[in-house]
Amino acid sequence: MPRARIFRPARTVMQQGRAKTGQWVLEFEPVRPLRPDTLMGWAGGGDTRRQVRLRFDSVSNAKSYCAKHGIDATVLPKKEPVIKPKSYADNFKWDRPT
Repeated sequence: MPRARIFRPARTVMQQGRAKTGQWVLEFEPVRPLRPDTLMGWAGGGDTRRQVRLRFDSVSNAKSYCAKHGIDATVLPKKEPVIKPKSYADNFKWDRPT
């Protein structure tokens, strides 16, 4: 039975807004480890499931897809970012830590 994980990806470094952060991603776990190619030295393998990333609008849709296709899935919790409120005026406070 194939194994997969369902998670909500974090936004990329180049992404400023919150676009595509509400989607859930189903990603298959590797069946066998990568091995170096003898000619080029690149890491590769014969596992084609590593290339598959399915996107869903909700975690329930992803779970139902896994149940329908017989995939053993693990749901990883979303890590919420801690937002620290900042003000431009804080740069000029007299008691600012240096």
